[in-house]
Amino acid sequence: MSTQHGEYSLKEAMLFSQRVAQLSKALWKTIEKDWQQWIKPYDLNINEHHILWISYHLKGASISEIAKFGVMHVSTAFNFSKKLEERELLRFSKKENDKRNTYIELTDKGEKILLDLMESYDPSSNSVFSGALPMHDLYGKFPELLDVMCVIRNIYGDDFMKIFERSFNNIEEDFVEVDGKLYKKEDASSAKNESLTSL
Repeated sequence: MSTQHGEYSLKEAMLFSQRVAQLSKALWKTIEKDWQQWIKPYDLNINEHHILWISYHLKGASISEIAKFGVMHVSTAFNFSKKLEERELLRFSKKENDKRNTYIELTDKGEKILLDLMESYDPSSNSVFSGALPMHDLYGKFPELLDVMCVIRNIYGDDFMKIFERSFNNIEEDFVEVDGKLYKKEDASSAKNESLTSL
C-alpha cells in the first residue's frame, strides 16, 4: 500500500495501531487512578477538574471550547460545568456580541480549589511520574513525548496543541516552588513567610 509519504504494509499499520492502543489503555488506567486519588479530597471527578483547569488557562472559555480541549462531548462539558456552577466554582455568562454561546469562568472559590490542588500535588504518589523517574535519573530529563505530541497535533489540530502548551507555559511563568509546594507567584511570598514563622 503506498502513501504520499512512502510505503507501509498492512501488518505495520495494524501493529502500530495496536501498540498505541494497548500502551494507551495501560497508561490511562494508571493515570485515571492517580488523577482520581489526587482530586478525591476536593470531591471532584476527572471531568470536573479538567473543566476547572481549562477554565483557568483559557480565562472565559465557551462550553464548546471546554469540550474541544477537554476531549469530551459538548453535553458532558455542559452537564459537569453546571454541577460546578451549583457548587459556586464556575460562573456562566453570555457575551454581548455572542448570545448563542455559553461562556464559563472560574469563581474565586473555584480558583482557590484549583490552586490548592496544585499546592497539594505529591509526585511520590503519582505512578506515571514514578515510572518515568528512572529515565530522568539516567538521562537527566523526563521523556519529552514529542512523537506523541506530533500524533495528537495531527489528530486534533494546531489549536488543541496551542491550548495544551499555553496551560503548561502558564504554570512555568506564573508559579514558583516553595518548600516542595507550588504556589502562584503573588501567593508565594506569604507561603515563604508562613514557612519561616513555623521554624
